[in-house]
Amino acid sequence: MASKPPVPPFTRESAIEKVRLAEDAWNTRDPERVALAYTVESRWRNRAEFVDGREEIVSFLTRKWARELDYRLIKELWTFEGNRIAVRFAYECHDDSGNWFRSYGNENWEFDDEGLMRVRLASINDLPIKEEERKYHWPLGRRPDDHPGLSDLGL
Repeated sequence: MASKPPVPPFTRESAIEKVRLAEDAWNTRDPERVALAYTVESRWRNRAEFVDGREEIVSFLTRKWARELDYRLIKELWTFEGNRIAVRFAYECHDDSGNWFRSYGNENWEFDDEGLMRVRLASINDLPIKEEERKYHWPLGRRPDDHPGLSDLGL
């Protein structure tokens, strides 16, 4: 199995890097690419849905991004210790009727020795917003380095 640096135990710098790499991958909206950051037997809780293994991760993300259009995500390190990282995040997207949402959440991550995530526990709340209330306006894909993060945006 391939290593996915940075690997535990995390330092503040390596935890911040791991969070940004995860954000960048999710902003590709490529389920196959994103799934490679997780162990083959990775376990997730995403809201009230339980996902087991890479195959289910790919299916879950394919469904997610088919309904969450123009998805843009920002993640921010909350804390870390050893092989665990906690993040907070917010993403914006719209449905096929043009209704916009900002979803806020927290994730708890646990990694194996190779830096692959083996556990992801996510709690998420959705807030309907008007299009003019959007805060994420970069072109689809990776958030530019000079774009404000969650704390800078007051989120």
